[in-house]
Amino acid sequence: MSNQNTIPRPDFDLSNAGRGVWLVKVPKYIAQRWEKTPANIEAGKLRINKYRGQKPQITLDLSDAVLKLEADKIPTSHILDVSSVTKQTLGAFSHVEGSTPDKEDAAPQPDKLCMEGRFVQKLECRPQADDCYMKMKLESIRKAAQPARQTKALDRIVNNFKPVADHKHNIEEKARKKAEGKHLREDKNKILDILFNAFEKHQYYNIKDLVQITRQPITYLKEILKEVCDYNMKNPHKNMWELKREYRHYNDEEKKENINDCDDSD
Repeated sequence: MSNQNTIPRPDFDLSNAGRGVWLVKVPKYIAQRWEKTPANIEAGKLRINKYRGQKPQITLDLSDAVLKLEADKIPTSHILDVSSVTKQTLGAFSHVEGSTPDKEDAAPQPDKLCMEGRFVQKLECRPQADDCYMKMKLESIRKAAQPARQTKALDRIVNNFKPVADHKHNIEEKARKKAEGKHLREDKNKILDILFNAFEKHQYYNIKDLVQITRQPITYLKEILKEVCDYNMKNPHKNMWELKREYRHYNDEEKKENINDCDDSD
């Protein structure tokens, strides 16, 4: 069952299929002006002058309203060169959008495609080589020759970024050094006692925990640790410190408990 509100496929209107139309190519500056021209303003006048024994001469004169749309001057009068379309079949089409009715009993209006005619002649619009055209071309060449980026002298300082008093990583580094500076070096024997007491509780420690336990600068602490401890380079206790064999005095059961306690703390 079809939906009544669905717009059907577009219809084709071929009533003007036999009408001949012109395909006209205009310069870019004319197309830009015509795009800005309101619908109620005359765009220009097309004149066809016929002379006995000669081909008709076709000219296009832009209206004053189009010429005043912008301050830049463009040529007013143009000549249209005509050529026939012989080996191609070209057509002009228009499109009218359909609509959905407000009332339920009304039929929807489908999209409509209309063939406005087939192209029988091609015309190329070219300006006359007068002073206005020459000045326009000279200005376009001058603009095209200008580089996209140019150097410019500044008479004042331009701040493209907001300056900061200090960067985050510098502040953190200063805070760390300041905290380490508060850890005054204690007597070596006192630090050894603290370390031995700590290693009686656990067999392995990382350097961060040992710094917190001893409250000593890390460089000073490492000097002491190298004398009484071994640094593990392999798993399962990689990057951790352990007392050297000659300083260990716990038995195998205590060692096993220490290892378990260390694993639980991780």
